[in-house]
Amino acid sequence: MLKNMVLLHSHLFTSSPPSFYLNTSSSSSKVSPPVTVRIAKNKPQLCTADELHYVPVSSSDWKLALWRYLPSPMSQPKNHPLLLLSGVGTNAIGFDLSPESSFARFMSRHGFDTWILEFRGAGLSALGMDSDEAQDENIGTVSRSKKSVSKLSEALLHLFEGLSGLFEGQNSAISIQIKDFARTFVNIIEEGQQAAKPHFFDFPERFSTALDDFLKQLELLVKYDWDFDHYLEEDLPAAMEYIRAQSNPKDGKLLAVGHSMGGMLLYAMLSRCAFEGRDSRLTSIVTLASSLDFRPSKSSLKLLLPVAKPAKTLNFPIIPVGALVAAARPYSSRPPNVLPWLNSQISAPGMMHPQLFEKLVAKNFCTIPAKLLLQLKTVFEDGGFRSRDGTFSYKEHLGKSNIPVLAIAGDHDLICPPEAVYETVKVIPKHLVNYRVFGEPKGPHYAHYDLVGSHMAQYQVHPFIIDFLNHHDVHD
Repeated sequence: MLKNMVLLHSHLFTSSPPSFYLNTSSSSSKVSPPVTVRIAKNKPQLCTADELHYVPVSSSDWKLALWRYLPSPMSQPKNHPLLLLSGVGTNAIGFDLSPESSFARFMSRHGFDTWILEFRGAGLSALGMDSDEAQDENIGTVSRSKKSVSKLSEALLHLFEGLSGLFEGQNSAISIQIKDFARTFVNIIEEGQQAAKPHFFDFPERFSTALDDFLKQLELLVKYDWDFDHYLEEDLPAAMEYIRAQSNPKDGKLLAVGHSMGGMLLYAMLSRCAFEGRDSRLTSIVTLASSLDFRPSKSSLKLLLPVAKPAKTLNFPIIPVGALVAAARPYSSRPPNVLPWLNSQISAPGMMHPQLFEKLVAKNFCTIPAKLLLQLKTVFEDGGFRSRDGTFSYKEHLGKSNIPVLAIAGDHDLICPPEAVYETVKVIPKHLVNYRVFGEPKGPHYAHYDLVGSHMAQYQVHPFIIDFLNHHDVHD
């Protein structure tokens, strides 16, 4: 039945692009008054964008980082700026891995004024300091003196103990495996420091940045107190307001592409605005590997979200995904193999250059508040994803939106399988949604990050997105 209702496989653009449906809404909105321009004076080397901007969030001390990629002067100017939103616990790097593998650069080369938002706690976003101080701190992190091995080991043991506690009772096997891995992992670190060949165990040099960042964040636990609704109600509106002021589209609207949780945020915004009768200020959206309801799928996300009681989870208020993934990656092939599935979760075989894959693993992931994970857990509950208080179903009201949607899935995505993507797609009016699963029976195959950063995406996925955005890049 699914095959009769939607296109399931994509092909190279050897024929005319598919037709899309226009948004017939005639509502208009005025551009908001200009806001203060906050461009970083000394852009850190980590930021590969043309410009780095900082946006204050009025209800908090956070200043959100916006990476800007200016449109190519050789391309036809667009009517609307483009906002890119990444997934949970990730930063801007996933959209700009290298000049040859950059979704952001691809869009700017085609004329889009492209902006990547880094939410609070991610990437270069800063807490309680101005933009220049934030960059001094980020640059200083790289050269900060190494922590002692004993202090590092103690912190990691505490971390793994807390993580194993999340799985006690319902999944004791995973809990035991995590504890065993912790002991082995710490032993590897300490033995490496005593080894005759220090270049073999170069742990501090390779991961000092990620672990120093984690240790620094441990001191800010009280500040890591936010969830999905903070992104939706505070971070995203602040960023959109700032972009509108800088790009000044005539109708005050934006185009947007969201990957994983980024797409969930776009769905949630459309749902909220439709329910409340507000203009979303979006002309169309593209979601990549995103859903508000994972129940029909066998998503591996269940293994990544808390399965224990909320009270136990909140006793360990942060999950430092970036430090864990970066630290575990070099030893993932050594017993005990806690992360044997890491590669397949991220990318299908042969879809990403090994060096780019390593960069993605080492630099793209950040610390996640437990409250955020607890809210995301509702994607597996009746009715799908809900607000923090459980009273608002984002899926239930999405069908009331009149904004065109392109929803894309990857055929080998284990985190957000096509079945999960379609479970959200089917509530959107058919004349407003285009659904496409990329991947062929004999390859190539697309896992969770391949839709954004694989070498094949720029030939298959990205042109498809360009066609859709160009079709809807019109004024009301």
